[in-house]
Amino acid sequence: VNLTLYTTTAVILLDGDGNRILSKYYGGTGRNVYPSAKVQKTFEKGLFEKTRRANGEIILYDNHVILYRNNIDVFFYVVGSAEENELILSSILNAFYEAVSSILRQQVEKRAILDNLDLVVLALDETIDDGIALETDASVIVSRVSRPRTDTTDIPITEQTLIQAYQTAKERFAERVFKGV
Repeated sequence: VNLTLYTTTAVILLDGDGNRILSKYYGGTGRNVYPSAKVQKTFEKGLFEKTRRANGEIILYDNHVILYRNNIDVFFYVVGSAEENELILSSILNAFYEAVSSILRQQVEKRAILDNLDLVVLALDETIDDGIALETDASVIVSRVSRPRTDTTDIPITEQTLIQAYQTAKERFAERVFKGV
């Protein structure tokens, strides 16, 4: 019986050619079954070859349960031990995928992920920490990751409320007075 909080061995994003976009392998001392970059690359290459033409969403590969999802030119993988509950891994995969999709405004493709890699990594860190699932609600992950718009000067004056427009004008006027312009 698997009675541990450590559910995830790795989260991997590969492009349509099997090249790594992002990967995080979890497992501190003694738990990491893929300790070197060479071993990780070999695992990823074999995993991609096994799943690139498959229509499923779950496989058993290299004594690991792997749930995957692909979209256009990106493959999302969540890897767990062979004894791990597939429903937990599925909820992790779905939460992470939906959070990334929301962050990228439903444009989940390699170029968009690379352009917003900082936010994608933050979303992954909000979903999983050291192999422990932290959050499986995509909207909570997105709210923690997305940049809040606290400054009303970024909002065009035509989209601001009357009070916001007044505050913006007052701040700009005060800046010019203090600068002596």
